[in-house]
Amino acid sequence: MARAGTRHEQASGAAASRLIDGRIRELNDWRGATLARMRKLILAAAPGVKEEWKWMGTPVWNHGGLICTGETYKQVVKLTFAHGASLPDPKGLFNSSLEGRVRRAIDIRKGETVDARAFTALVKAAVALNASKASAKASAKDGSPKKPARTAGTTTPSKVRLLSGGNPQIAKGDGDAPVQAYIAAMPGWKRAIGERIDAIVGETLPAVQKAVKWNSPFYGVPGRGWFLSTHVFTRFVRVTFFRGTSLKPLPPGESKVAEVRYYDVGEAGLDEARFAKWVKQASRLPGWVP
Repeated sequence: MARAGTRHEQASGAAASRLIDGRIRELNDWRGATLARMRKLILAAAPGVKEEWKWMGTPVWNHGGLICTGETYKQVVKLTFAHGASLPDPKGLFNSSLEGRVRRAIDIRKGETVDARAFTALVKAAVALNASKASAKASAKDGSPKKPARTAGTTTPSKVRLLSGGNPQIAKGDGDAPVQAYIAAMPGWKRAIGERIDAIVGETLPAVQKAVKWNSPFYGVPGRGWFLSTHVFTRFVRVTFFRGTSLKPLPPGESKVAEVRYYDVGEAGLDEARFAKWVKQASRLPGWVP
């Protein structure tokens, strides 16, 4: 199957974006529409992503390392994730290149639509993996002692150590990448809860500030402090509202800490409408500054 619209030059940045625009226009069929949709999801999921044009005319998306490529053939649009074998894929999006030890691909055929939410989580996990690899390389370069290798048998895709109650042990750090690494390592059904919490906070407050502290994701308003954090326990995912006593209706969980209230989310799932209202209220209150 021949690739549509092959161009031999290589480019990055604005030049690559123009070439990808041109590829979408020249396809002028379901493949162009599919490539455009998946590209839009990638750019939204990974702010700061770099577009490139390589390998005989292949769109490439890079964020601290290769995320994926977008090839177009006669029968499929193929999105190949460079380190797909190391990424959590609870929705089973990967359906091609499954025999490889490193890569995984998503083949999209005419009439098929990829789950946007699951694909967004996959891209964010790829960005987080790239960030963790870069951090490990930096530590090795500056002479920091290497962490001992994990033994076989862990059930988390990223080989992250799970602490008491199944809470992922993630190094503290600012930004979206460590938060996505935490979510990717959440065990079982709790990962889907983490993904929805993260998505709803992002939809409610697009400029949200993120970080991982004390093995917990934190969400805040830049310059105003943190309004929410999450933590995995054996039977639930705990959401902590730092100014919870000011929210209406009052989050159900009591705390010994003044103003703090908890919302414990079990396997039955998140009350998304109520949670979104709490996030909206909490983000308007003075935040907690450690």
